[in-house]
Amino acid sequence: MMTIRDLSVRLGSLVVLRGVLRDETVRRFTAMLQAALGYSGNAAPLADAVADFEASLLPRGENWSRVLLDIVLNDDNLCIRHSQTPQGAGEVAEGNLARDLSVLQAAGSLTLADLLTPLEGGDALLNQMPLPWKVEPELRFAKEYAARRRQVPHAGYGIFARYHVFTLEEGKLTPVRYPDPQRLSELPGYERERQKIIENTKALLAGLPAANVLLYGDAGTGKSSTVKALVNEFRGDGLRLVEIKKHQLYQMPGLMDDLADNPLKFILFIDDLSFSSNDDNFAALKAILEGSVGGRSRNVAVYATSNRRHLVKETMSDRMAGDDIHAGDTRQELMSLSARFGLTVTFQRPDKALYETIVMDLAQRCGVQMPSDQLMMRAEAFALRAGGRSPRVAKQFVELLAGGVQL
Repeated sequence: MMTIRDLSVRLGSLVVLRGVLRDETVRRFTAMLQAALGYSGNAAPLADAVADFEASLLPRGENWSRVLLDIVLNDDNLCIRHSQTPQGAGEVAEGNLARDLSVLQAAGSLTLADLLTPLEGGDALLNQMPLPWKVEPELRFAKEYAARRRQVPHAGYGIFARYHVFTLEEGKLTPVRYPDPQRLSELPGYERERQKIIENTKALLAGLPAANVLLYGDAGTGKSSTVKALVNEFRGDGLRLVEIKKHQLYQMPGLMDDLADNPLKFILFIDDLSFSSNDDNFAALKAILEGSVGGRSRNVAVYATSNRRHLVKETMSDRMAGDDIHAGDTRQELMSLSARFGLTVTFQRPDKALYETIVMDLAQRCGVQMPSDQLMMRAEAFALRAGGRSPRVAKQFVELLAGGVQL
């Protein structure tokens, strides 16, 4: 059994898994060890440190061994990044990893009795402390960590293991804690259109050549929902999504470089894409899609949605301008951006039959009980008031009915 002093020293000398020490619960654990080492008869500081640790632990679970293991498994470090290379991270790094896991195994097995019994009057101290946390000594950190390293291509590491949807904030990836839970099975209609995108995504996941995709069509037809549902469907296969705003396009080359060595696959998602003719972001995206000196990594694809087939807004005055000698070339350049997407999938406004099919499917899912002829009559009237039929309008209509709103 490692002494408290030895455990404290060895935790401070972690190398590969040093990032674990930055976790708040682990910080409070090490502070508790220090309080035990500094105990001189006054129980108050030690009791405060114990309570502080447990207050941080309990929201994450009562079993300290499991909580610490989860922190370890999700740490971003040199060895986990080199999990898929034959030589690993190198002999020294791999040796330090084994040592770090042994130390953390001991830390995760420490009970409140183990902490207090060696102290003077330890048995009496136990009665002054909070109820003890649980441990699982038989849990093998080295074995669990080896299994996680094998799962990295699908499970990821660091923030990519905990989250599957991200945004770009000040040049850094920021996880979306509560992403849209939409699933493909919850999107009735447009199965043929979605199948093309699904097949392209499966090619990306398999490491095969995958196209950049433009989802073009009328508003409310489920273009954005399709992309969000895709990442929910295939997150377990190693798919992650990064949403990028139009004004952030210039940051995409750097992001692609950062993601190139990641074993996961990424969709860079640009929603509601369009440009004015003098928009600097136009040239940036054009170079990213095709034409820059840097090739696109095979683990990244760009998926964009737009209500416009030609992504650059062009007015009649632009066409009539007489100061451009090669106006035809200019128009071709403006039209070339959408052509650089290898796959363009069109989502057209549904006809009456498809709209009714979508309404019926959604009504069944939401438990709406109403004769079909009456349901369709109300759905058509609602679509008329909403400006036309679309899957979005159908969903709004059914959800209002399910919520008891009189329409």
